[in-house]
Amino acid sequence: MSALFGPAGNSESFSKMGYKHSTDVPEYLVKMGLDAFEYQCGRGVNIGLDKAAVFGKIAKENNIRLSLHAPYYISMSSIEEEKRLNSVNYILASARAVNAMGGDRIVVHTGSCGKISREEALSLAIDTMNLSIKALDNEGLSHIHICPETMGKVNQLGTLDEVLELCKLDERLIPCIDFGHLNARDLGVLKNYSDFKKVFEKIENVLGNDRLKSFHSHFSKIEYTTGGEKRHLTFEDTVYGPDFEPVMELTYKKNCYPVFICESAGTQAEDAKAMKDYYLSLK
Repeated sequence: MSALFGPAGNSESFSKMGYKHSTDVPEYLVKMGLDAFEYQCGRGVNIGLDKAAVFGKIAKENNIRLSLHAPYYISMSSIEEEKRLNSVNYILASARAVNAMGGDRIVVHTGSCGKISREEALSLAIDTMNLSIKALDNEGLSHIHICPETMGKVNQLGTLDEVLELCKLDERLIPCIDFGHLNARDLGVLKNYSDFKKVFEKIENVLGNDRLKSFHSHFSKIEYTTGGEKRHLTFEDTVYGPDFEPVMELTYKKNCYPVFICESAGTQAEDAKAMKDYYLSLK
């Protein structure tokens, strides 16, 4: 087993190289030397199941591993029951779409804390996650992994501890570790190898070795303020970080095989290839 690498959506180079349609994505990724892709449904699941199946077939033919980012407006921790129940429906729609594509992972933002405590927000999110798991089971989609994501803003639900607590609900839940978010929300905490090692060790201690080995990941350098995440950057940034090399070294050393999705601002495919090249150089 080996780690996989790809972009979130399309880099600026996609259109510059003459590609226009979503069905061109797999060919583009092969040309870029990548093997994963995260389909973006942040503004809603607007792809039909037939079109999703066509896209998935082409991706499979090109050995591209697919995941899907669920809508940003999901709020598993909302104090409004209607919003939480709607979130279950959005998660279900995301699962249907990625299943049609032949993928098995959806990345989910769990919400914010708002005016309630982090403990109350997490309790609500746990309840919504349980409802989401049942909804997938009822549709025969129990093989789809929901991946709650670590978040970059201080007022958002999604510290590493909170994400791991959610993942303890069911072994099918896989954490989406966004290293840029973790670094941004704690104002540059990930500086050296030992800082990243603590993240890997915490995942293993809480969820076990199997889910450490197969975790999902987002990676980008992110500018931050006292409130956390401000904007995504590219790997050319030398101010904010974090650096990807320690993550690749730990991935190799611990024999992990995660999916790394790069979310750089416009150069996500190129930066994903930089990560892959460094990872392969360690072998």
